[in-house]
Amino acid sequence: MVTDPIADFLTRIRNAQMAGHRIVEIPASNLKKRMTEILYNQGYILKYKFEDDNKQGLIKIALKYDAATKTPAIQSLERVSRPGLRHYAKPADFRRVKNGLGIAILSTSKGVLTDKEAKTQNVGGEVLCYIY
Repeated sequence: MVTDPIADFLTRIRNAQMAGHRIVEIPASNLKKRMTEILYNQGYILKYKFEDDNKQGLIKIALKYDAATKTPAIQSLERVSRPGLRHYAKPADFRRVKNGLGIAILSTSKGVLTDKEAKTQNVGGEVLCYIY
């Protein structure tokens, strides 16, 4: 049993990249599916596929690496809000991730958004993670 599914999601991606894997499989949930879509739209992963296995479902993510140096596109995945200590922020209080080069993923009343999308829609929420 996993007590923090978001941390498990980030750790599976981080471990797969450190091992040099091309594809990682993660148990699915609506929140993880939305986070995967955000990673794809921001250019951090190559492809993704949602598979139904008559249970929970699976997310298959094709990881992105630099062709010349073989370094992963995602340099860091940092979990911010966790079950023991939630972290909420207003649009005015959003921290710039890696001087604007990274993104923060937030859970808001309008759905799961990046920090830039949340700022344009003027909604705050729980800061799930920082990615750069």
